[in-house]
Amino acid sequence: MQPVITEPVKKKRFPQIDAYVLIFFILVVCAVATYLVPAGEFERVKNGDVTITVPGSYHTVESNPTSFKDLFTAIQEGMVKGAPLIFLIMFTSGALAVLEKTGAIDAFLRKVVISSKDKLLFLIIPVCLVFSALGTAGIIVNSVIAFIPLGIVIARGLKLDAIFGVSLIYLGTYAGWNVTIMAPQTLGLSQRIAELPLLSGFGFRVVIYLVFLAVTIGYIYWYATRIKRDITKSALGSEIFPNSLGENQLDLVSADLRLTGQQKLVLWFSGLSLIAFIVCTLTLKWSENEMAALFIFIAVGAGIIVRMSANEIAKTFMQGCQKLVYGALIVGMARAVIIILENGMLLDTIVNGLATLLAPLTPVTGALGMFIGSAALHFLISSGSGESAMLMPILVPLADLLHITRQVAVQAVMFGEGLVNCINPTSGVLMAILATTGISYGKWIRFILPLIGIWFVLGCVFLIIGVSINWGPF
Repeated sequence: MQPVITEPVKKKRFPQIDAYVLIFFILVVCAVATYLVPAGEFERVKNGDVTITVPGSYHTVESNPTSFKDLFTAIQEGMVKGAPLIFLIMFTSGALAVLEKTGAIDAFLRKVVISSKDKLLFLIIPVCLVFSALGTAGIIVNSVIAFIPLGIVIARGLKLDAIFGVSLIYLGTYAGWNVTIMAPQTLGLSQRIAELPLLSGFGFRVVIYLVFLAVTIGYIYWYATRIKRDITKSALGSEIFPNSLGENQLDLVSADLRLTGQQKLVLWFSGLSLIAFIVCTLTLKWSENEMAALFIFIAVGAGIIVRMSANEIAKTFMQGCQKLVYGALIVGMARAVIIILENGMLLDTIVNGLATLLAPLTPVTGALGMFIGSAALHFLISSGSGESAMLMPILVPLADLLHITRQVAVQAVMFGEGLVNCINPTSGVLMAILATTGISYGKWIRFILPLIGIWFVLGCVFLIIGVSINWGPF
């Protein structure tokens, strides 16, 4: 009698949820909430060019539940309102495709990768320092998406994984943006509403920024060295680069590439164009629209320098755009969540509930409550400036009643927004980055949660210090 051979039972793996499916599920939940949560609103007044909330003016209004039709038209409306960022993502990829075809990026990154092959920290520190400085000044925030392919290319060259490539650029930028020391979009607006001197509290904020940056660099370095020793430790499992982004640079280290005169000119042209954009952002308040136009300009200019034909430039550019259509449209899906909540009159109800919960707390617990409440609200309002305009007018009088300085209240909101930025499924920037690189939301969360925990503890410590020293001027 022959022995019965049994095949090993394969464990069923929980299927990865597509980013679009995740956000659609959130859309449905928010739509259902419009039938269950009472609708309400605050009165609002114009203060210069900023619309702010009037404290104590909350009142219930007639509900406006989301209909079946509204659920789907919100997606279209989200796509329309998210168009500047959507086209920035696509045009970035188109310009990168033209630059890749010139060979300039290959040759330049080969030198970068070889020089930092055994000195990872000396690559991570300057890259994160530069991007965090641009982030904390509010220069590069949404447009960080444009630089993610560069991080992926470097990660491929160093034989690491896509998460390292994303972290190098994205976390580098948001280590600055999340604890901004001078960004007008969030800190400047919040201080203006709180009637604080612009950039007041600068010294303490610099300390906060440097600590958060050092911790973020340390975390990225720890992860990089961990997977450098054993690639199976990657948070992405066996598929360390889930899509083809930057795959042309996979063999950068072994490739025999040298910079030609034309390629050097392409690099100088591209670099100076980006520097000009940063300068114009500071002086002329340029945004995503101008940056998208800049990448068209770079693609055309680089193609002309290496003597590509007009047809070849156009074809290459469009092929690049096609690669990131999936990642670009996720921005519109995320925007649809906010549209449903705004149309359903739910956001003000949530803010009023938060203020009611915080009212009886002590100064320390009140500051921590503002931090946690702001973080929770940021899942629903992914715009930092939008949250500041809505929340600060409520928290300022509350801070006065709780004997918390307004400077501490402002920082609590900054911490709350920053804590959630890098895990928020309604953030068009985050979800677009994950979609374009092929990283699932679940795997990203598994990677980033320890760092989020560290950021949370640091935020609590600095708020407690702020309350203790009566951080002001008031």
